[in-house]
This record gives sequence, structure tokens and C-alpha cells, in this order.
Amino acid sequence: MSLPACPNCQSEYVYQDQAQLICPECAYEWNPQEELENVFVARDTNGTPLQEGDKITLIKDLKVTGTSQVLKIGTKGSIRRIVEGKDHELDCKLVGAGDMMVSAKYVKKA
Repeated sequence: MSLPACPNCQSEYVYQDQAQLICPECAYEWNPQEELENVFVARDTNGTPLQEGDKITLIKDLKVTGTSQVLKIGTKGSIRRIVEGKDHELDCKLVGAGDMMVSAKYVKKA
């Protein structure tokens, strides 16, 4: 049985104690199941997980910061990449507007 190296000191002498993995060299303890749960997942307004390449639709009119342009409700686009951030998680290409960052709470999966 192969256990992963310690994320703290990269030691290979890790052992398992019930659900926890423990490093004897630096005394770091962690649960490998929790690491899988901490992966960032962007969700649309309905709670559906979004992935790169998904087609999306805007659910409300959005004013583009720094311009007088307004993106209308129903504007379609596709997700190029998903980034973990506070305000804008989706790097999208929107029809008629080009490339821009959009918050996941203003879109739904098409």
C-alpha cells in the first residue's frame, strides 16, 4: 500500500492511524479525504457545477465596469477557464462582447 508523501515536509515515512495520515518526522497530521473536498468548484445560480468548455447564459443584465456597455439577459457564452477568486470566477467568451471575467452567480449552464 502506497501512501502519499507528507505535504508539510515531503517525507516518505508517512503512516496511517484510522482516517488520519501522520508524518513521524514533522508530526504533521492530515486527513486525505478532506484534501479532496477542498478543491474549488464554481457553481452557477442553480447550484450546478461548472467546468471549462461549458456553455452558459447570463441570468440578468450586467454593466461592464469602465465602459457604457451592458450585457443583456440571455447573452450566451462559453467558459474558457475557471479561476478561484472573490469576485469573478469564470473567464468567458461572450457572444457580442468578447473575452471577460464573469461571476458564477450571474450565469446558468445552458
